[in-house]
Amino acid sequence: MLEKSTKKRYNILAMVFFTVVINYLDRSNISVAAFALSDELELSTVQMGYIFSAFAWTYAILQIPGGIMADKIKTRFLYPILMAFWSIATLIQGVANSFLLLIGLRASIGIFEAPSYPINNLIVTRWFPDNERASAIAVYTSGQYLGLAFLTPVLTWIQSQMGWRGLFIVSGIIGLVWALVWYIFYRDPKEHKSISQNELKHIADGGGLIDLKSNVKGKPKEKFEMSDLIQVFKYRKLWGIYIGQFCLGATAIFFLTWFPTYLVKYRGLDFLQSGFLASIPFLAAFVGILLSGFSSDYLVKKGYSNEIARKGPIVIGMLLSTAIIGANYTDDNTLVILFLAIAFFGNGLASIAWVFVSLMAPKNLIGLTGGAFNFIGGLSAVVVPVVIGYLVEDGDFKPALFFIGGVAFLGFFCYTFVIGKVERIVSKS
Repeated sequence: MLEKSTKKRYNILAMVFFTVVINYLDRSNISVAAFALSDELELSTVQMGYIFSAFAWTYAILQIPGGIMADKIKTRFLYPILMAFWSIATLIQGVANSFLLLIGLRASIGIFEAPSYPINNLIVTRWFPDNERASAIAVYTSGQYLGLAFLTPVLTWIQSQMGWRGLFIVSGIIGLVWALVWYIFYRDPKEHKSISQNELKHIADGGGLIDLKSNVKGKPKEKFEMSDLIQVFKYRKLWGIYIGQFCLGATAIFFLTWFPTYLVKYRGLDFLQSGFLASIPFLAAFVGILLSGFSSDYLVKKGYSNEIARKGPIVIGMLLSTAIIGANYTDDNTLVILFLAIAFFGNGLASIAWVFVSLMAPKNLIGLTGGAFNFIGGLSAVVVPVVIGYLVEDGDFKPALFFIGGVAFLGFFCYTFVIGKVERIVSKS
C-alpha cells in the first residue's frame, strides 16, 4: 500500500507567514503612534526621521552576521529567542519618555529582527521545491502587507482607546506568545515526525535543499571564512539584486514609517479615517505579491525561462512603483490613495525578489547571501526615513515622493540590465 503524501510544508509556511505579520507589526507600529507620540514628546520631523531610521541602523549592519547565524544555528532555537527579545523591546517602548530612549529601543528591535528574513528564506529553501518557491515566498512576504492592511485600522483603534503607549505594550505581548508557539511546533524537514517520505522526496527531487543543516549532532560545524564574505560580494549579478532590493525597500519603508503622518499631517485626514484609508495600499500590495508569486511559478511550470518568469513581475512592479509621484499632482484624496495603491501594488509585484537568493546564491552560502541581500536592502530603511525628514522639514511633502519614485526607477534599471542570466553561482571556495 502506497504511503499517503503529507502537506506539512504548508503548515510550516503558515507559521512563517504569521511570524512575518508579527515581525512587521513590531516594525511599523511606530508609524501609527508617530503623530501622537511626536506631539506628546514634542519631537520635530527630523527627530522622527531618526527614530524611524534607528531600527534599520542595527538591522542593516547585522544582516550579514544574521545570515551567518541562520546558516549555523538551529532554526527551532534561534528564531523564538530572537522573537522574544524583539517583543520585549517593543513592549518597553510603551514606557519610553525621551528621544534617546526611543532611538535605543528601535535600534534594539533592529538587532533582534536582523536574522529574520535570512531565516525565512532558509526555511523556504529547505521546505519547498524550486517550482513552488516563488509562491511560498509570495505567501510569507504577503504577511507584511495583509497583516498591516487589516491591522492598521485595528492599531489606530487600539491607540484611540489605550494611547500610543498601550499600542506598544499590546504588540509586545503578542510577539512573546508567538515565540513560545514557534518553539513548540517548528521542525526542519528531516526532523518533522509526521512528514511522509513521499513529501520529503517531492521536496528533494524538486530542488528543495532538505539536507541543509544548521547544526547536526555528531558532525562538526563548518567555520565561517573571510573568503565566504568575498564570494557573496564579488559577482555583478548579486550586486544587481542587492541594489534592486535597496530600491524596493525605499517604497516599502515610506509606507512603514511616514505614510500615516503624510495622510494626517500633510493631507489633513482624520486619524481614525487615516487608519482605514492606509489599509488600501497595503491590500493592493498583498494582491500584487500573491499575483507575482503564483504567476511566476505558473510560468516556470509552463517552461518559461527564469528571465521571464522571475524577472518579469519584478521589472513591471518596479516601474509601477514610480506612480507614487502622481500623488503630487492632485488635491483629491481619492486620487492620492489610488496613486499610492498603484505604487504599493507594484512594490508587492516586485517583492518576490528573495527568490533570486534561493536560485542564484552558492549552495553553501544561502544564509550569508541572504544576509548581504537584506543588508543592502536594509540600508534603505536607514537612509529613506531621514532623507524624508529633511525633505519635508519646510512642510512640503512633494520632494519626498519624487525621491521615492526616482529610487524605484533605479530598481527597474538594475533588474532589467544588471542581473543577467538567472542561474546558481558555483562558489570557487
